[in-house]
Amino acid sequence: MKKLKVGVLGATGMVGQRFVSLLADHPWFELATVAASPKSAGKAYADAVAGRWTLADPVPGVAAKLTVLDASDVARVSRDVDFVCCAVDMDKAAVIALEEAYARAETPVLSNCGANRKTPDVPMMIPEINAHHASIIEAQRKRLGTSRGFIAVKPNCSLQSYVPALHPLAGFGIAKVAVCTYQALSGAGKTPATYPEMADNIIPFIGGEEEKSEQEPLKIWGTIEGGVIKPATTPTISAQCVRVPVTDGHMAAVFVAFDRKPAREQMLAAWQEYSGRPQQLGLPSAPRPFLRYFDEPDRPQTRLDRDLGQGQAIAIGRLRPDAVLDWRFVALSHNTVRGAAGGAVLTAELLKADGYLSAK
Repeated sequence: MKKLKVGVLGATGMVGQRFVSLLADHPWFELATVAASPKSAGKAYADAVAGRWTLADPVPGVAAKLTVLDASDVARVSRDVDFVCCAVDMDKAAVIALEEAYARAETPVLSNCGANRKTPDVPMMIPEINAHHASIIEAQRKRLGTSRGFIAVKPNCSLQSYVPALHPLAGFGIAKVAVCTYQALSGAGKTPATYPEMADNIIPFIGGEEEKSEQEPLKIWGTIEGGVIKPATTPTISAQCVRVPVTDGHMAAVFVAFDRKPAREQMLAAWQEYSGRPQQLGLPSAPRPFLRYFDEPDRPQTRLDRDLGQGQAIAIGRLRPDAVLDWRFVALSHNTVRGAAGGAVLTAELLKADGYLSAK
């Protein structure tokens, strides 16, 4: 199989580094280009990230000697790639302009950024849940005037533990959800060394996260009508998002009420039996299983279970009756793999398998 050539925009940041790591030895994609701000442009990638490489493994050899390009030079970056993964750190308007510029240059964009998540014809995908939303790309291409260029995004990292756990239960009529997320330092692009105020501390506020946690699931569960994605109107979701002093891994404590309250055995069976299109297609990054339930009363634990399925799987545990709603449980995802770069890479695999990504 001839590999598709991919570039990473924002390659020097934390999520960009994760993209580089995941793409360096990918069976379907070849890391061909890295791009970042003008400050890093012209440097070898290894030099550009020297002293701020955040991953445990070293800079991949295939990336180390690549010359960092200026991400704003759309024509130059697009010249040598079939698509790009975007992790730039810019304001919303600038991100929208940049991503649309790449799409209009016939270079598809798989984005970790939040700027286009509310754009009605941009699919916001968790591949195991709403793979069918890829069909909106044709409407988006008509708006942009492109034949192959488009933008697809992944949802915010805060919801990628509990939405996958809720989705297999939809047949019971999910009416209300209350959730509190406990989010890692890397979700802020930080490490313990660069976030000293988190030492021996918890901060009960993460700007914008609660709104995203409450609203984005409704787009994921939405329907395509008239060339746009119309968000679902239920369930009602109430979220609190808390920053905690762990390096990676977002945990959620979930409370849920149903129209037709399921038995415990029904919920466990729904989780055990669920798989999505990535598993059915055998995509390279698809975890098997997608969801894993732990019977132990003290699992999942962030340090022990965040790397489940190479960081792409969801860990669930502590299912028990709730005195206010119907049931409660906890769920865990790796926020920079499933919740960020890894989720976008898996989406790229799905879009390639379904014919939306191809060589130029």
